[in-house]
Amino acid sequence: MAVTVAPEQIERIIWNQHHDPFEILGPHLVQQDGKAHWAVRAYIPTAQAAWVILPDSRQEIPMETDHHPNFFECLIETEELANYQLKYKEGEHERVIYDPYAFKSRRITDFDIHLFSEGNHHRIYEKLGAHFTTLDGVEGVYFAVWAPNARNASVLGDFNYWDGRKHQMRRTGNGIWELFIPQLQVGEHYKYEIKNHDGHIYEKSDPYGFQQEVRPKTASIVTDLDSYTWNDQDWMEQRRHTDPLTQPVSVYELHLGSWLHASSTEPALGADGAPLPPVQVADLKPGARFLTYRELAAKLIPYIKELGFTHVELLPVAEHPFDGSWGYQVTGYYAATSRYGTPEDLMYFIDQCHQNGIGVIVDWVPGHFPKDGHGLAFFDGTHLYEHADPRKGEHKEWGTLVFNYNRNEVRNFLVANAVFWFDKYHIDGFRVDAVASMLYLDYLREDGEWVANDYGGHEHIEAADFLRQTNHVLFSYFPGILSIAEESTSWPMVSWPTYVGGLGFNLKWNMGWMHDMLDYFHMDPWFRQFHQNNVTFSIWYAFTENFMLALSHDEVVHGKSNMLGKMPGDEWQKFANLRCLFSYMFFHPGKKTLFMSMEFGQWSEWNVWGDLE
Repeated sequence: MAVTVAPEQIERIIWNQHHDPFEILGPHLVQQDGKAHWAVRAYIPTAQAAWVILPDSRQEIPMETDHHPNFFECLIETEELANYQLKYKEGEHERVIYDPYAFKSRRITDFDIHLFSEGNHHRIYEKLGAHFTTLDGVEGVYFAVWAPNARNASVLGDFNYWDGRKHQMRRTGNGIWELFIPQLQVGEHYKYEIKNHDGHIYEKSDPYGFQQEVRPKTASIVTDLDSYTWNDQDWMEQRRHTDPLTQPVSVYELHLGSWLHASSTEPALGADGAPLPPVQVADLKPGARFLTYRELAAKLIPYIKELGFTHVELLPVAEHPFDGSWGYQVTGYYAATSRYGTPEDLMYFIDQCHQNGIGVIVDWVPGHFPKDGHGLAFFDGTHLYEHADPRKGEHKEWGTLVFNYNRNEVRNFLVANAVFWFDKYHIDGFRVDAVASMLYLDYLREDGEWVANDYGGHEHIEAADFLRQTNHVLFSYFPGILSIAEESTSWPMVSWPTYVGGLGFNLKWNMGWMHDMLDYFHMDPWFRQFHQNNVTFSIWYAFTENFMLALSHDEVVHGKSNMLGKMPGDEWQKFANLRCLFSYMFFHPGKKTLFMSMEFGQWSEWNVWGDLE
């Protein structure tokens, strides 16, 4: 049988160089000997023989290999051809699959692409990424990834032996690549193989993936986030009708991995008491392991309630490869870290907090991201998520990259990510990290290392616009939430609404108060009489913003000493001074945040590899 497609097109499939494999593979209506036939084509690199199995009769029609030993084709004389299967021989095994290239319908619409191109698709995470779904009556997983400058994209996974030739994706509008792979289930491990125009291949985790493997592994995992049954309806309804600025807000900030450890001999339990694989960390003390999200719910919530805090603030829980980054170098913005369990386990933790009257704030890091090869850096062989100019696209001090806020799709990635955490995980607030580094083009840069804006200034106009857009969208969808800025400069109107020109946060950390008070209390009491301005100055500006007074994790690391170590005097005097500081703090105007270990006066600095003493 003569092949019904040009040999050069077949070669493009074989060498994984075709932007739309659906044009070649799958079923195609052709004329042969004056009659209409269905030409079914399949490229199966590891197969020695293949057949088409018709859906009703189960008849097996052999496929031929006239051009290439792994490129199969057959002609079927029938009016309709749907839901057929491919049977192929692979060594000593025979496998039967549905043909991915028979499912030609697109899940992403032109309107989705239009909104995404504008930067206004606030729930793009429902379209991009990996989604378990049903197409034409067949279950499977739909994959979609944005890689506009890629020559080709493929899906890799255990299901195809991580062979990028087997599941080549189709390019749609705006550089989105998509493919539905039938018969895949929740729990599959996968990555994207991205080939640039020079032929270099990059294996990337899914930027929109909902779960990743436990580090140091980096594959994404197909996950269904809608399977958890929430029981916090009363909390969520009350939040919608509550202005948090009129309510007491006292926040307990903590790092989940170093609040408390469990014995490594105790099994880590997940949903329904099912054991989770233990997470081994070399730098933990011998015999210790992390608590899981569910174990933290059982131990942390009673402690928080006893102390009277209204909220917990979690250092970043998005996936990150390095424990020592505390979570601030994120590679999986849509994936809850697997260190402590599954996404469903984190939902359980938040659900239990709500049922016990405790709000949950999460640290969010939209200002920079790491250079790890499986992450966002150089994603499609170009500077896609980051600026190409290192004077705008790199934090040399931190060794990280800066998002290109001027690119609509990148801005959409981040705005939708903010919506995602409130939508899917029911969180109650964000504490946005390092806002000052976003707002100033010369942040931690010497002369000649930064580029001025269009007006010759050092303000990062696009970043400010991004923050305004994010806050506007969040408060439109989720009234009653908290959006807190860690902003250490005098940028005006950080916590003012966007409609009067503010950045749209409803709280800002008062870094000036924190520095003044720690300097004051560090002095011997005899010298304080000459520095009373440290105590009184903050009242002069206390109502220019909606301030939160924060004694955070940043004040008890990197040789800064613990809170007791900052106090003068002997042991009794240190505790007395610390009690005095906390008393002044809690009577001062503004909301409050206290980092774990401060509440009982830990003697040592915070150690991310240890737990509280």
